[in-house]
Amino acid sequence: MSTDSNTPEQSPAPRPSLAQLLAAKNNQTVTKSARPAAKRSAPDQETHGPRHPATAGGFARNTDRYFELKSEIHKKLIGVLDLDRVSSIPKERVRSEIGRVVERLLDDERVPMTTAEQNKIVEEVLDEVLGLGPLEPLLKEPSISDILVNSYNKVYIERMGRLQLTPVRFRDNGHLLHIIEKIVAQVGRRVDEAQPIVDARLQDGSRVNAIIPPLALDGPSLSIRRFGRHVITSEEMLANRTIMPSMLQFLAACVQAKTTILISGGTGSGKTTTLNALSRFIPGEERIITIEDTAELQLQQRHVVKFETRPANLTKEGGINQRMLVRTALRMRPDRIVVGECRGAEALDMLQAMNTGVEGSMTTIHANTPRDAFSRLEAMILMADLQIPTRVILQQLASAIKMVVQVSRLQDGSRKIINISEVIGIKEDHIEVRDVFFFERVGVNAEGKVQGRFRWSGEAPKILHRLKISGIGLPDGVFDEVLNVNL
Repeated sequence: MSTDSNTPEQSPAPRPSLAQLLAAKNNQTVTKSARPAAKRSAPDQETHGPRHPATAGGFARNTDRYFELKSEIHKKLIGVLDLDRVSSIPKERVRSEIGRVVERLLDDERVPMTTAEQNKIVEEVLDEVLGLGPLEPLLKEPSISDILVNSYNKVYIERMGRLQLTPVRFRDNGHLLHIIEKIVAQVGRRVDEAQPIVDARLQDGSRVNAIIPPLALDGPSLSIRRFGRHVITSEEMLANRTIMPSMLQFLAACVQAKTTILISGGTGSGKTTTLNALSRFIPGEERIITIEDTAELQLQQRHVVKFETRPANLTKEGGINQRMLVRTALRMRPDRIVVGECRGAEALDMLQAMNTGVEGSMTTIHANTPRDAFSRLEAMILMADLQIPTRVILQQLASAIKMVVQVSRLQDGSRKIINISEVIGIKEDHIEVRDVFFFERVGVNAEGKVQGRFRWSGEAPKILHRLKISGIGLPDGVFDEVLNVNL
């Protein structure tokens, strides 16, 4: 008994490894688990197919047997893993222990594998335990901008503006649903039959949207909009010919002069990327408050406060929408308010903020042209149901918003700022806008690349007076530049 009394002092003794835990658990079932090698033909054991960066090579990776084997290893690991402990120890140590476990299980299963194949299955089991399973290799490729999971066996990616079908697949709908639940749980949200649609984000800021049955008829569906690890710089925008130098200089001057800017464009056109890029020109000493449904802005300033909406719970309580956050932001002495995207009645509060001293704010909106953007804003303000006359709404819009930046994804997959437009007033019950710069399309070349040129519209913008009184000058000849693209 005396030795037992000293046990608390010796508690830091090494805990059994994963391999030891699993070995003890499998001692009772190893005979049952092992299968005669005669049931597997030699050709099946030695099949080696071409490898893909997002899939495993070797012994029939896309077969049900492969998923069955990996799933069996995963289930047995979960049975002995202390997940809290695993998350606190180095990944390399976890990998080495899981490697020993996998080697033992493969011996039990009589599965011949090369060292490379064994390392690959260890990596995939690690992805299942610590990551997002089959999605992990895709998330590690920086060239992929979108991951689109139509069903468990049909996964597309977008690379360089082009959609491609990948050989990546999940085991079944249940496996895909498990990965979705794992993603949304990380941000404190849920997805189930009562709430079958959910927005979330990954740790790197990538935006996630998922929908599950009964609304998704073919099983769970998932989309991931990737965001780079760094904000696109001015040099990169110019190198990609998203914009020409004089246009960028003009927009930088407008941001510094606290001009309110609306960024308009379609889905996937690069609105948020443009907003991130323009935010770099906001002076570092200003206090900025960001409001988003799903946090994805990457502002580089030091004085930034970030807000994110919250969906209601099961009893339809506790929901916080953008309109409530805009009101809260106004009480926190902001120099600028940046709304990730205007979607509803919060447009009214945002408009009032812009007209009551919070100048230089920015937001994005889904629209095809600058004029359409104002029509959508007007409709959103009417959602507030305050019986505001249309004429008053138009006057406030024309007074608050000075510039509209229209971005578009063209047919060759390239993204360009196709209009920088200035609000000049109200005419015949609509907001009148006039282009300052625009991208003039002229055709498509033999490689399928869009041809055109960036150029000035020919009319001096009224905003030049604001720039002058703000002490911000533009280089000589800024309106004379013409940039040919693929011509």
